[in-house]
Amino acid sequence: MAEPRLKTRSLIAYHAFMLWHSEHLPDPLPAEPLQLAAGWLADAVKRAQQPNPNAMVLATTDAGGRPSARVVLCKEIVPQPGYLTFYTNYQSRKGRELAANPRAAIVMHWDHLHRQLRIEGQVLQADAASSDAYFASRNWQSRLGAWASQQSQPIASRAELLQAVARTALKFALPAPTGDAQQTDPGQRIPRPPHWGGYRLWADAVELWVEGSARIHDRARWSRELQPAAGGFVPGPWSATRLQP
Repeated sequence: MAEPRLKTRSLIAYHAFMLWHSEHLPDPLPAEPLQLAAGWLADAVKRAQQPNPNAMVLATTDAGGRPSARVVLCKEIVPQPGYLTFYTNYQSRKGRELAANPRAAIVMHWDHLHRQLRIEGQVLQADAASSDAYFASRNWQSRLGAWASQQSQPIASRAELLQAVARTALKFALPAPTGDAQQTDPGQRIPRPPHWGGYRLWADAVELWVEGSARIHDRARWSRELQPAAGGFVPGPWSATRLQP
């Protein structure tokens, strides 16, 4: 009977070693979670192990409380004062839902890095200058598409959508886009549509998660109060706590 007991003890010691030496959240927890979150995003971008390391699931609800979710791209995490930015059509379903209920939640999951980020908070439209600057940085075909597409609205066929794109190109005296990234940029200014721009999700809750061996994950949550102010919020201090996985 001694040999099975020895084997069991060895397995326990091995799993304890793996749990202790795998990546884990800092102890004690940092006072500012978004600094760590921004570092995670930068690390994922640098490693380039997935096509869109800044992809995130954005969840919103309509006026009746019905939720919807979709994948959008996080363009930046600003640790101070504490928000992330994404861009979209203000008249899309998510835009209409944010107008009715300006709260949202996001999830970013980097499977190859065994990390997950969740953020909840209040959402405000970004200032026009920020939206203009980002729009001007986009590929000209994407800028044209932002004018042509009435996002989330029904359309009879793919052909009708392409016709709308062609009409928009004609309006701006541009060649019809082919979808080829190598298509020559005509260099003509395409202004930002008034129905398209940025949002800032001001975090009042952040959760960081690191995968652990045997599903003994490392997980922590931070929360704070946001006081409305001109152009955004004045954040209070973060309160942090570890959570069981």
